[in-house]
Amino acid sequence: MQTIEEKQLFTDLQYRFSYVTKFIGFGEEDIKYIHESATVLAPLVPTVVDLVYKKLFSFDVTKRTFLVRNDQFEGKMEENLDELDDKASEQIRFRKDMLSKYLVKLVTADYTSKAFVNYLDWVGKIHTAKAGNKDIIIDYIHINALFGYVSDVLLGTIATCKDLSEEQRVKTLLAFNKLLWIQNDLFAKYYVDDNSRHGIVEKCDKCPVSGQTGTGGCIFANKQ
Repeated sequence: MQTIEEKQLFTDLQYRFSYVTKFIGFGEEDIKYIHESATVLAPLVPTVVDLVYKKLFSFDVTKRTFLVRNDQFEGKMEENLDELDDKASEQIRFRKDMLSKYLVKLVTADYTSKAFVNYLDWVGKIHTAKAGNKDIIIDYIHINALFGYVSDVLLGTIATCKDLSEEQRVKTLLAFNKLLWIQNDLFAKYYVDDNSRHGIVEKCDKCPVSGQTGTGGCIFANKQ
């Protein structure tokens, strides 16, 4: 039986990541199958991104989020929901590009890299007030629902991919399912009250990887 320093789970990101990956069983074989699928799945990323935004635009409560300007975006902004278009909007194209980079990174990353773990953590943090921008705050109900949808799209894409053998499909499905739960933990940690329950007060500071202090696509994604 392994001994876990419980408080350290909430003060040490790398320790938390290590614990969750071990508990879920995400290991070298999973990484191998994800990396091997990269050349097959990467070309499908634009289709997945389009499906994600089509879903986000199908509900007013999620669509209205995109009326707020992203950090680092300096283009034209729409003023109301009717003007927003998931293909014509400059900001949506900007956001789609960031999501595409994120998805590509998921299938190509060095999962042992501290910088990558920091990046995954920042992806979760920027959707909350803890990232420093109070204008874009996404309630966890929408985050969780979106994760369920993204999981359905990604796993469905893998399950029907004819360029992978049956064994590859099964192993890759299992690996991605684990990876998505790991990322979801790094979203949930900013919504649940575990920290304060353990007497920990979290500071809201800038991204330790990119230096970004607001919301939007982390520029770290462009440097890896």
